[in-house]
Amino acid sequence: MPSRIPPLHISAFTATSAVGVGKAPLLAALEQQRSGLRANDFGPNPLPTWIGRVDGVEDVRLPESLAFWDCRNNRLAWLGLHADGFMEAVAAARAHHGAARIALILGTSTSSIGETELAYTQLTAEREFTPEQNRPAVHTPHSLAMFVQKVLQLEGPCETISTACSSSAKVFASAERMIRLGLVDAAVVGGVDTLCGSVLFGFNSLELVSTQPCRPFDAARNGISLGEGAGFALLERGPGALELRGYGESSDAHHMSTPHPEGLGAEHALDDALARAGLATDAIDYINMHGTASMKNDEVEGGLVSRRFPASTHASSTKGFTGHTLGAAGIVEAVISLLAIETGLKPGTANCKELGTGFGPQIKLQPERGEVRHALSNSFGFGGNNCALIFGKGAAA
Repeated sequence: MPSRIPPLHISAFTATSAVGVGKAPLLAALEQQRSGLRANDFGPNPLPTWIGRVDGVEDVRLPESLAFWDCRNNRLAWLGLHADGFMEAVAAARAHHGAARIALILGTSTSSIGETELAYTQLTAEREFTPEQNRPAVHTPHSLAMFVQKVLQLEGPCETISTACSSSAKVFASAERMIRLGLVDAAVVGGVDTLCGSVLFGFNSLELVSTQPCRPFDAARNGISLGEGAGFALLERGPGALELRGYGESSDAHHMSTPHPEGLGAEHALDDALARAGLATDAIDYINMHGTASMKNDEVEGGLVSRRFPASTHASSTKGFTGHTLGAAGIVEAVISLLAIETGLKPGTANCKELGTGFGPQIKLQPERGEVRHALSNSFGFGGNNCALIFGKGAAA
């Protein structure tokens, strides 16, 4: 088992999703049990499905100095960065620590591939990219991190993590290691993923996309609703009101697209997170479950929570509010977990009408209020790449 780690202070955080820009609309949607999903209107030939689309992305205009980086994913990143005073918090940290002492670690599943798809529809007569699309740096998985690095004027280590749906959960683990090893004094972590044809039609080809709003853990669940989102957090040394207490990472090494039937990898991630936090399962007051509404994912995760946690634990999936935001799911749901600690709101499971067979009393359909000292956030990526995060209420709260 890994050793216990010193906590890291989370001094700023924000998330933008289908329910709105920033924490306030997110909290309101969770409290009112209001979903942000809508009938698919994305692309020239929309699939018959429901999506979590962020309004206003098309209206974003990047400054002229950043026009080179223009694409849907970076526009969503720009929108998300300007919420909840996050830019100002990073500027203060940059002045305090120095630009070279702050790492930038972002997760994304597809990055700017939507722009690459567009570029292939605009080829010249010679079957080459147009001059406007001849931007190799934009058409790479690292586009997001390079763009955000310029926006935030950071000069420290810059890393992209792309491990499917666990991408922007694993950024917290990487940040903790960098800070503990003395490579940096702080880290900006987060993730952004936008809707694109590759994602919508790719998941549809695997028969994983529902034609209705997703219904996590429901007896009649039949697939996911894809969404888009952006989220960011600032981690610094030392204690604070909100803290990263532990993390666990694992890989099922079982199947390219199906989780281990007994959830062995997910359980390894859970055990490592608890060990690093120095906690037992009965210390967890809220669990934000990965809960995609796919048959096998919910079955495996629901079984894990049922056998490892007390019946009194409040657990839920919030993908019925935002959709599955893919590489941004980890950070969006980390923000929801932090809001639970900060406000005492433990979300319900939107769209779930009747719990499926075998799920325990831990999974709640309606929101509740109560003290949340520790929250667990699960992110189980496509192909069995798992990450579990534990956040806690610090003495300064």
